[in-house]
Amino acid sequence: MVKIGMLIADRYEVLEKIGTGGMSVVYRAKDHKLNRLVAIKILKQEFSDNANFVSKFRVEAQAAAGLMHPNIVNVYDVGDEKGMYYIVMELVDGITLKKYIEKKSRLSVKEAISIAIQVSMGLEAAHSNHIIHRDIKPQNIIISRDGKVKVTDFGIAKAATSNTITSNVMGSVHYTSPEQARGGYSDERSDIYSLGISIFEMLTGRVPFNGETTVAIAIKHIQTPMPSPREYVPEIPRSVEQIVLKCCEKSPDRRYQNMAELIADLKQSLIHPDDDFVRVIHPDEESATRMASRDDQDEIRRHYTHRYADDYDSYPEENDEYYADEDQYGSYPYDYQEEYYEDGYDRAYDEYPDEDAYADRRRRDTSRLDEPLRKNQYTGRLYDDPDYDDDFADDGYDPKKEHIITFLSIIAAIVIGLVIVYLAASRLGFIKKPGEEPPQQDVSAVQTVNMPTVVGKDADSVRQALTSMGVIPEITYAESDEFDAGIVISSSVPEGTKIEQGSSVVLTVSTGEGGVEVPDVVGMTLAEARSMLQRKGFSVDKVEQASEDTPKDCVISQNPSAETAVPGDTTITIYISTGPSREGKAEVPELQGFSRDEAMARLIEAGLELGTVTEVESVDSSTTGLVLFQSIPAGSLVEEGSTVDVQVSKGPKQVTYSYVTQISAPSAEEDPAYVPGTQVYIVLIASDGQKLMDTTVTSFPVQVNFTGLTAPSGTIQMSYTSALAPSIATDPATGQQIVRRDVAFSVE
Repeated sequence: MVKIGMLIADRYEVLEKIGTGGMSVVYRAKDHKLNRLVAIKILKQEFSDNANFVSKFRVEAQAAAGLMHPNIVNVYDVGDEKGMYYIVMELVDGITLKKYIEKKSRLSVKEAISIAIQVSMGLEAAHSNHIIHRDIKPQNIIISRDGKVKVTDFGIAKAATSNTITSNVMGSVHYTSPEQARGGYSDERSDIYSLGISIFEMLTGRVPFNGETTVAIAIKHIQTPMPSPREYVPEIPRSVEQIVLKCCEKSPDRRYQNMAELIADLKQSLIHPDDDFVRVIHPDEESATRMASRDDQDEIRRHYTHRYADDYDSYPEENDEYYADEDQYGSYPYDYQEEYYEDGYDRAYDEYPDEDAYADRRRRDTSRLDEPLRKNQYTGRLYDDPDYDDDFADDGYDPKKEHIITFLSIIAAIVIGLVIVYLAASRLGFIKKPGEEPPQQDVSAVQTVNMPTVVGKDADSVRQALTSMGVIPEITYAESDEFDAGIVISSSVPEGTKIEQGSSVVLTVSTGEGGVEVPDVVGMTLAEARSMLQRKGFSVDKVEQASEDTPKDCVISQNPSAETAVPGDTTITIYISTGPSREGKAEVPELQGFSRDEAMARLIEAGLELGTVTEVESVDSSTTGLVLFQSIPAGSLVEEGSTVDVQVSKGPKQVTYSYVTQISAPSAEEDPAYVPGTQVYIVLIASDGQKLMDTTVTSFPVQVNFTGLTAPSGTIQMSYTSALAPSIATDPATGQQIVRRDVAFSVE
């Protein structure tokens, strides 16, 4: 049991409780060894008793302790004491992104992208160290008072998921990736999916998927298409919409493959928000076999032909070894061929006993040397057939041969396809062999439930019952004079029918004879109003209007009005506030946490002016020079050119001291041998090193008057030479007597 004031590991003093999570309790503590404030996270008892979880948790937390990055909450220490397991982390003075979104309803595009970039940079550092977060959500992202964004809880998610911790403990299933929802393998791209959901929430103020149970939400992550954030906030730029949708692709291969790609697009969206630069990944199309065009084929042939031409030109004619390899390099020079014919026929004379026959053959063959020689562009062989030249001079290939090869390839592909289809059909049991019983389908792998009785029961009770069974209820409404309002009239699945878990069932609910009563949604946010009306079966039409009284993104009015009974298929028009009219108005930017110059620049950019700047004291020295207060809250709409006053911290209050006194001559206790009238060199130095006095005197007392000192004390040193034998300490360098006095200054 942790108590305030207790000391953990003889080092960390627990000061106060600052938060509670699903797995742990967080306390503010003081590290007495390093004299600094820290956050200490202590695991709840149910996890501390799980030895397997504790082992994995320790390994992962120690790995996270090696991460050092400005956008990551640093882990300082991991340990246990008397069965209590804890992590010591950097203490960040700020709030979670979840609370920040709730406070502002939704963030501006620039602010959301800026936060996303900082989170991505922290995750990029973690992924580079082979650490995956696995639980990215706004609750695990902290925004400090100085505007820095930090990701926390690294390593805990992996330890928890490996031990099948329930989603109630692990946090909201609203941000989990499809592969995590299936219980499959997750990698860096799972963090990218969760970050995409978090960006969606920053931009719209809501999560994309919601449901009655965690099972229903998880199924939507797996099956339901990702909605566009522009459905809820139409002014979101196109590039930002595409970035969110790419992050949240169902298939990891279609998402950003690493944080560097995501960061590059996020930065580009700040510069060119409406450009179409986000590259959509289609892995199936990129890896598909493509038909080579005629231009592609000609280019391949040209490269093939040029290879032989280049080889031929690179060798001198006198290199006989080059010409000897006709198969590799193609044609011979004309004079070399003539020599070849002469030598060849001379050597072959014995084969022709008839000299006339030999002469005729020699005459016929040597006459071919006068004809133009042709070279086959594929083999390099020489041809002297004029018809060959006519057929192949233009394209370098035989069309008839190519058609034959193409036809044979098609026939081979068809045969292979038929064989594959036959084998697949045989394996699946569609083709029954003689004497063989058809295979029995294994239905044990499919989890089914029996459809309960729902007709005549309360719709809310039925919805809860079906959801707990893993079935997704979908509600439609119809008027009925037989059933009261809110009672189920019929179901798309009959009673007793086996239905797979995860399937949908359409329930028709009675609106009674007079229709459905329209709920009052005035003052609600758009998301809340839409959700309430849709649960009643109404369609929703949104109209935006400026309003001086109703907060932005809240309902100003509705038509039909509240408590009106209308048919269940009626469309309800709700009028959403866009805030006060912006004509001639400027929105006050956030100035707190920025320096005076930065605050002025932000005001000028917004069309405003910096008013009175007041310097105030602050206990926290880290805020020195930063704006602590602004006279008009951030986000307010004011007239253009208005001034905003600020208060800038000048740091902790400075205590000053004074020293007003008379310095007397060395006393008899200090130097019995001192003789009045001796020339004395006096130096007064404050404890912070400031030299206050440096003078030589022969008479005492000496009057001093110092004010505004920053040090509480100082030292007076008097050096002189005595005519008598030295009776006190002597400076070995100068041989002078030295008298030192430690003095205290007075607080002003």
